[in-house]
Amino acid sequence: MLRWLAEKITSAAPEKGTILERTVRAQMDDADGARIVAAIAGLLGTVAYADRQYAAVEEERIRQELARVHGLTTAGVDAICTVLREHIVDISTVEAPVYARELLALADRDLRVEVLDALVDLAAADDEITVAETNVLRLTATALGLTQHDYNTAQSRHREKLKVLRK
Repeated sequence: MLRWLAEKITSAAPEKGTILERTVRAQMDDADGARIVAAIAGLLGTVAYADRQYAAVEEERIRQELARVHGLTTAGVDAICTVLREHIVDISTVEAPVYARELLALADRDLRVEVLDALVDLAAADDEITVAETNVLRLTATALGLTQHDYNTAQSRHREKLKVLRK
């Protein structure tokens, strides 16, 4: 079983990139920048789907984050969001480690912390951070080479939205 999963993850990073990466590259001139944006978009999709629901409020938050990217047009944001909607299961499961590795390799620590902040903000977009989202966020923080302190700092802005504390 583990061999199958390892092979699936390896094949998720094809030579020409994932469908998400190819879509982003088609929208941007900068190849390395496109890899970073694809990784960020993939991780945003992963957090959005952590609770196995890809809600409209989460997609709107993803759109807001992608709109901040220099050189990415509204059409580019639309194209990325379409790919996320259509391929969210593969992106959030099989491809998630690929996106985390890409961001770890290509982004400096400050950008990775900024991405973690955006991921936590996304999880809180529906006014509740579920246990599933918390688990994905913690794993992602570790995969990005960040510390528990980095995660706690990002999450502290939304403490009142943590479902585990609401009882």
